[in-house]
Order: sequence, then structure tokens, then C-alpha cells
Amino acid sequence: MQRSIHIVNLDPAAENFDYPVAMDIRELINLDDVMEELGLGPNGGLMYCMEHLEDNLDDWLTEELDNFLDDDYLVFDCPGQIELFSHVPVLRNFVEHLKRKNFNVCGVYLLDSQFMTDVTKFISGCMASLSAMIQLELPHVNILSKMDLVTNKKDVEDFLNPEPQFLLSELNQRMAPQFAKLNKALIELVDGFSMVSFVPLDLRKERSIQYVLAQIDNCIQYGEDAEVKIKDFDPEDDD
Repeated sequence: MQRSIHIVNLDPAAENFDYPVAMDIRELINLDDVMEELGLGPNGGLMYCMEHLEDNLDDWLTEELDNFLDDDYLVFDCPGQIELFSHVPVLRNFVEHLKRKNFNVCGVYLLDSQFMTDVTKFISGCMASLSAMIQLELPHVNILSKMDLVTNKKDVEDFLNPEPQFLLSELNQRMAPQFAKLNKALIELVDGFSMVSFVPLDLRKERSIQYVLAQIDNCIQYGEDAEVKIKDFDPEDDD
């Protein structure tokens, strides 16, 4: 992609990576150590780790970020627990810290395409994404990941950019009549926040990757501050 990209791991429960990691929260705190020393479960331990990260934004994180250049592209790989994006302010404060450091930031929400088998699961995924979008207050890109593993792509394509009336009709068919008003309110909420648009990602296709990247670049205005480079050519001799 002809750019300097660095992966940042923010998951204290991560184990192995198939790619180099430029920054790793496990150098600051590790979930297994927290669970063993404090007697916490996985969820409680994760929350403790993320709050510890929040307490060290001005120290550990700032020192790590100083190692990167202005035009470096950082991808922050976050834990998947939805409560981090909906119930607690840890990641929102993390994002605000990045903004204060003059980072252009956007949220990229990945929804497993194999999860999209009917309208009820689609609405559930939309609501989870909407919760993260409201909490983080960031430009947002919704991605259907693992499209290369989907056997029947027609089932997924129906939900890539559906009409609200189609969603409402499908939802009413699968729900009891007493939920009709709730269904209508949910569809209006999803449509009102422009949440009915997902970008498919197929890792086998370079054009798919480039399109997803272009959506993210547009959100963070990547490259807009770069100076236009003009190459001077000496006029050719006539002889």
C-alpha cells in the first residue's frame, strides 16, 4: 500500500501475532498476571487492564507515541468486548488523548460476515456498532469481514446497503406482531444514523482491500496535508 503502517495491540489477553506489533499493551500490563494476582475473572481482569492503560496515557502511551513520525499510519487493535465501547469511558478517553496529540482518528467496526444470516442478526450488529460510534464520537466505517469465507454471498449482499422498508418488512416477518412498533423504531434509529451501510472485505481481492482503505483514508483525511511533489525535467536537446 506504499505507506508506513504500524500495528498497536490494545488487547491484554492477546497471545500470538502473525505480524510485527509496534506497540503492545502487554508490555504495560498482562491479563493473565492480573487474573492470577488479583483473583479476577476474564471480564473483570480485562476491565482492570484497560483502566490501568487509562491511568498511564500520559506516561507509557505518550512515550510510545513519540517514537512515530507525523505521517505514520497506526492501526489500534482493540479488545472485542462490547462493554468497552458502550458502558465505560476508557476507550473514549484513549481516543481523546490521541486527538490531543494531533492524531486523525476514525473507528473501524468489523462485523463477521458469517454472522449476517438474517435481519435480526443484522440489526443486532448495527446496534452494537451504533453503540460504539456514539460512545467514541468518531467518524465511523463499518466493515463486513471474512467475505472470503462466505459460501452463499447472496445472503450477505442483501444486507450490504438495504432499504429501510426491506429491513422492516423482513423484521416484522420474523417477530411477533406485538413487536411491530419496536421494529419500526429500531429501523428508524439505524437509518437515522446511516448505519445501514457496510463495506465488504475480501482478503483475496486487492481491490476490496484498497476500497476499504480508501473509506478509512477519507475519514481521517489521510494524505491531505502532504505536499504535492513536482519533478522537474530538463528540456531535451534538439540535436
